Amino acid sequence: MFDCDLEERLVRYARMDTQSDARSVTQPSTAVQLNLARVLAEELIAIGATNVRITEYGAVLASIPGTIEGPVIGLLAHMDTAPQFNAIGVKPVVHRSYNGGDITFPDAPELRLSPQNSKHLGEKLGHDIITASGTTLLGADDKAGISIIMTLAQYLLAKKDIAHFGLRIAFTPDEEIGRGVDKRLPADLGVDFAYTLDGGMVGEIEYESFSADGAVVRITGVSVHSGYAKDKLVNALHLAAKIISALSHDTPVPEITEGREGFVHCYEIRGTAAEAELRFILRDFELDGLAAKGALLRNVCDTVQAGEPRAVISVEINKQYRNMRYWLEKDMMPVDLARKACEAEGIVPVSTPIRGGTDGSRLTEMGVPTPNIFTGMQEIHGPLEWVSVQDMAAAVRVLLRLVGRD
Repeated sequence: MFDCDLEERLVRYARMDTQSDARSVTQPSTAVQLNLARVLAEELIAIGATNVRITEYGAVLASIPGTIEGPVIGLLAHMDTAPQFNAIGVKPVVHRSYNGGDITFPDAPELRLSPQNSKHLGEKLGHDIITASGTTLLGADDKAGISIIMTLAQYLLAKKDIAHFGLRIAFTPDEEIGRGVDKRLPADLGVDFAYTLDGGMVGEIEYESFSADGAVVRITGVSVHSGYAKDKLVNALHLAAKIISALSHDTPVPEITEGREGFVHCYEIRGTAAEAELRFILRDFELDGLAAKGALLRNVCDTVQAGEPRAVISVEINKQYRNMRYWLEKDMMPVDLARKACEAEGIVPVSTPIRGGTDGSRLTEMGVPTPNIFTGMQEIHGPLEWVSVQDMAAAVRVLLRLVGRD
């Protein structure tokens, strides 16, 4: 019932560049996110949503008045796409009635998507699978979530006889760089509880995320003409390499961790022989584990500094978000409602820890309980990213159960 609308929306939204930028100091971090914000605001007005506006911090807000008394429920998705991989010039491709074999990409013929490198794909026989063309990510994270919420909104506003609670919609910028929830958002949202549509496989109802910090290591060496550098030059890049090398020994990194294991991840290095900068994310499900990872990074940098006192090495660690379980486990009502909505649709709810975070992590910490609901997106942040149109439709049906319960 919702497939055509969902497909059209995702393909159209995915074509728009909305990549965020952690180095930017503006809010939102990139102006291109506002292009999608304006499109979404115009569409919300056109379908009959009320109180539609774009906030000073770049979020799109709207209301769908309830037809029955009850709580006001928030539904959120983020507009930005991840900065880790190319997201400019996205060309979505719809693969009709998936047959179980390899999916190929028109702009990267050597690339293959298959059940061997994406385990849930083999479960989608007959589904319509959307990918990018091979040289970019797709951006289903989180434009699938946006498409699901917009499709639900249009359906509820067109079907006046459907009983449902009042809804508040928020499309946020900069979630991928940990800046999606402005301090003004909880009051502007004005809900009893909320859900992010930012999860993966069908049935996922998530209420536990990483706790997260970000770290920046800055290295100032001694710059000297290379021809006259003996006993004078202190190469900042060499010191950066020593830090990375030290962290590669007995340090949890993303490529060797899973489940409830946290990690230290260097995701960017920039610099010259004179100055270098390393950017890290630190992740753990528990606060003591997170603190230990910060201490490990500081200890490594202190050791390298001690070996070269002529250099200056600084470590700056900043809080990003905290495990939403700390608050949701005290009142599981929003989680239980989502699970019941899944069961009413014949979907088995699954709750596993998110090896990442959502806007719900910050919102929950700020007093708005916000678990996470599936969208169907898989293999996010890379060229193999895909989503099933039918999985997105399942999310719409779950939301209809959730917001319109007796």
